[in-house]
Amino acid sequence: MRKFILGLTAAGALLAGAVAAQDINDPDEIVQARHGYMLMMAMNLAKLGGMAKGDVPYDQAAATVAANNLKTLASTDTSFMWVDGTDSNTAEDSSALPEIFSQADKRTEKFTQLAQASDAMVVAAATDAAGVKAAMEGIGGACASCHKAYRKPE
Repeated sequence: MRKFILGLTAAGALLAGAVAAQDINDPDEIVQARHGYMLMMAMNLAKLGGMAKGDVPYDQAAATVAANNLKTLASTDTSFMWVDGTDSNTAEDSSALPEIFSQADKRTEKFTQLAQASDAMVVAAATDAAGVKAAMEGIGGACASCHKAYRKPE
């Protein structure tokens, strides 16, 4: 676990350096950062979802890592990623509806719900596949709630 934390810290430092080198006011860079953030969430959710569905065997260590990663991501202050000019009406590669920018309090509430569901997943990840499956309902509900309100339909 210590190696994982050190690795995550090193990766964060590298990412911070890469972001600092970019123009953080450039709408394309902001959209790209959001895509990376969501991709990291999706990768960890896929691991947990596979275990919840029984598609992959339950692995307590892997589930715990994915759940902790998800918790960290859900607890991250992403306010810098939601700026004017990066919504689906103005940025070519964005799926974010304009309402996510004008409803910051509601957006924060959605992320708080995801963080709470992620806390429950951390506990469930240490139990068994049934626990992970039960906790996925909270995660899925939090994700769906935000996507329905603030993501352009595909």
